Amino acid sequence: MSQKRTIDAFFGPPPKRSRSDVTKGISIPEEQDEVVRKTHHSNYPFPIAELPASISKELSSLPARPPRAVNNEPDLDLLYFEPYVPDYLARQLFQFLRAELPWTTVFGLDETSKFNMEGVVVDANTGANVLSDKRYDKYPPRPIPKCLDDLRQSTEAATGCKFNFCLVNYYSSGADSISFHSDDERFLGPDPAIASFSLGARRDFLMKHKPVASDQGEKPALKSPTLKFPLNSGDMILMRGKTQSNWLHSIPKRSGKNQEDGGRINITFRRAMVRGGTENYYNYNVGTGPVYRWDKASGAMMPWKPSLKDSDNNNTPI
Repeated sequence: MSQKRTIDAFFGPPPKRSRSDVTKGISIPEEQDEVVRKTHHSNYPFPIAELPASISKELSSLPARPPRAVNNEPDLDLLYFEPYVPDYLARQLFQFLRAELPWTTVFGLDETSKFNMEGVVVDANTGANVLSDKRYDKYPPRPIPKCLDDLRQSTEAATGCKFNFCLVNYYSSGADSISFHSDDERFLGPDPAIASFSLGARRDFLMKHKPVASDQGEKPALKSPTLKFPLNSGDMILMRGKTQSNWLHSIPKRSGKNQEDGGRINITFRRAMVRGGTENYYNYNVGTGPVYRWDKASGAMMPWKPSLKDSDNNNTPI
């Protein structure tokens, strides 16, 4: 794994014939039992396990607590769930997703297209196969796997927002960080809503207003305080309204005794509107780099290599 300790540098096809999930274009193997059922798609590096039924059922009843509105600063509009996922369930969800997902990656598709019954990407309006116009030939999109889609559906019900993209990042220790930025890309549309989940180790989430030019001649730009939210496992922050166009956010490093306090998963749901968004997300979050997967024996993310078993189980869905 790369020794560069920023999350920006941490990048990271299916069983035999099976019945199809017609709503997501993801095939579900008939031979799997209820405990280890897996969803797969030709663009997944390997089949991805579904959540155990007990966890999936509990997600549908969340959030654990009502959100706290945070809107006491200019242009700031947040809903802060403390927590969204209760602690005992957050531990199970963290361990499951860390073991079963490819890292770091993105799933989803913008509103111009959709996955049909066979998992093929087609035009959202006409149903025509978009491969003919090479719309996504460089970075083939992946449907959101059921283990993440269960959480997406819960989030939509709790917030009233709609999401079609899911980014998953893994912070292996307090040395991993991400610098101040905003998710204000044009393809997300005006005033996008972004739901950000934290699982695993506690990390601070910092926010600061973008510099505001003074209207009084030569005076320096106005400054606002830096806000700090101590994200515990299971917490979720929904950023909405004018937040992305006016505020920056970051996850700073944790030094000293807190540096190696365990891994953290960040899951963000968002809504891409146009094709450019799909290409951008897959370029920067998947690209052509290696796939990482959690290795329990070493207790670390390791480059994943297909095995003979993976080759047998990674046929394109029919």
